[in-house]
Amino acid sequence: MNLTSPSQVKAWCIEHEFHPNKVLGQNFLIDRNVLAAIVDAGLEDGAKTVVEIGPGLGVMTEEMLNRGVAVTAIEKDPVLAARLAESLGNPPALRVVAGDALKVELPIADAMVSNLPYQAGTRILLELVLKRRYPAMTVLVQSEVAERLAAAEGGKTRGLAGVWAQLDYDVEVLRKVAASCFWPRPAIGSSVVRLRRHDRNLGLAGEVRDMFHRITKQAFEHRRKQLGSIFKDFVQSTARAEELSNHDWIELAKGLCGQ
Repeated sequence: MNLTSPSQVKAWCIEHEFHPNKVLGQNFLIDRNVLAAIVDAGLEDGAKTVVEIGPGLGVMTEEMLNRGVAVTAIEKDPVLAARLAESLGNPPALRVVAGDALKVELPIADAMVSNLPYQAGTRILLELVLKRRYPAMTVLVQSEVAERLAAAEGGKTRGLAGVWAQLDYDVEVLRKVAASCFWPRPAIGSSVVRLRRHDRNLGLAGEVRDMFHRITKQAFEHRRKQLGSIFKDFVQSTARAEELSNHDWIELAKGLCGQ
């Protein structure tokens, strides 16, 4: 089956009485150019082992296997998980794990490359960011999510997701992807975003990291307020949460930890 052919994908779903699940965010990529672009980006640094979350019918899985990469695919939908390996010819370089990526133990790998489920994509990505699990992550997510992840200080899209992601990763939005490149067609467009782990904050003490996450979470929960109002006992500032750079937050966290 040609996994980038809308007619063949639809025919398989009809034949097997499979209905893409909106709750699980199942929107299958059916554009070969976009497929090639995301895999090119995901493997650019020479990854030989990759984790894929939400492989669906296996279009990206197949492309990475064809390029000689060993793939561990994490699939929550039991129907899709059960069919994936066999449908691709049971390749020895493929390991399928049936389960929720937020609950299973994810393996060590050179990179994570995925068309993340729409509903849980942000949660999954932030969990991986906080654990600093992978050196590089290249994913398809909703465009608004990609913009928030990459947002610099001072912008309206600056939020907690971007602040947390940028603590340990350089974030780059590579390209936008039209809704027509998926089936079923989602209501909004997507973007390819790449996160590359940096070492600028590698020596940050654990207590400072904990404080960083605690105060940024509190600040963005009250983002319309000035920091002096949120942290009135120890901060004198008229700035709001989105105006601070990660360096500013780190210095504030260090100060609160007595460093």
